Amino acid sequence: MYRIDNLQYANWSEKIFRQMREGGLDAVHVTIAYHENFRETVLNMEQWNRWFELFPDLILKGRWASDIQLAHETGRTAIFFGFQNPSPIEDDIGLVQVLHDLGARFMQLTYNNQSLLATGCYEAEDTGLTRMGKQVVREMNRVGLVVDMSHSADRSTIEAADFSERPIAITHANPHTWQPALRNKRDDVIRAVTSNGGMLGFSLYPHHLKDKSACTLESFCQMIADTAAKFGAEHLGIGSDLCQDQPDSVVEWMRVGRWTKEIDYGEGSAAAPGFPPMPDWYQDNRHFGNIAQGLADVGFSTAETEGIMGDNWYRFFEQNFGPTP
Repeated sequence: MYRIDNLQYANWSEKIFRQMREGGLDAVHVTIAYHENFRETVLNMEQWNRWFELFPDLILKGRWASDIQLAHETGRTAIFFGFQNPSPIEDDIGLVQVLHDLGARFMQLTYNNQSLLATGCYEAEDTGLTRMGKQVVREMNRVGLVVDMSHSADRSTIEAADFSERPIAITHANPHTWQPALRNKRDDVIRAVTSNGGMLGFSLYPHHLKDKSACTLESFCQMIADTAAKFGAEHLGIGSDLCQDQPDSVVEWMRVGRWTKEIDYGEGSAAAPGFPPMPDWYQDNRHFGNIAQGLADVGFSTAETEGIMGDNWYRFFEQNFGPTP
């Protein structure tokens, strides 16, 4: 069994890399851009290259699914790059291939707001994929950059799932029926993604959880069981959205970027503007294995548990990170 967390944005450090190893994480998809342009994203890649140089016994750069196998065999964690916004490609479709060549493997078409490609989940009107969005999806399909619709609106997500020639992903969200957070996904959205072969990664960000920070492991895993009953366990994984050790200034960068002079609180509020506390059963990467026990406790088979903990993502990586055959 592989253990894969398909979304984190922690304040990276040797401590966190060692906690990944304590938790047995074979691979982690890390966010390296929220609102950064191309040059700024390259600078973030340079920083990761330095970490790979400093901690070669803990982490390695992931490009292909085979790198997860290598990480597993050598006791390390493979790090895969992704963007939560299409800002790194600016308005240049040619940068899709350039960024894939540099190691990017996931790109969201939106981060909450309308982008050049699609509509974000915070907009009042969802106009779906734009003309440029359709062209970029085709180019992402061609090179092997996965379409991620975690922060996108419903129509845009359904259109992306149907228009894309390769399966897409929602790397970090939960069903809206379980917790009606603005960014959680309605059943017709999840159905469009999974029926086209795509994946849903379950989020542990407290605003996305029923009862938020007080959410229990049993409630979280029963939600996964209910989702599996509707859409199939083979389409499910974990994308924890762990934002460990980040200062509140980083939350402001995520939500505000450079697009407004005002403060946007996202799923939070003026009374609670920062990161909410994580559930007590998932404080950091060392607790990743708690989910496996919780899945078994609600009735998942060993094979289904192994799939959700990472094997489903491994298969998805294997099929979708390379160029179109």
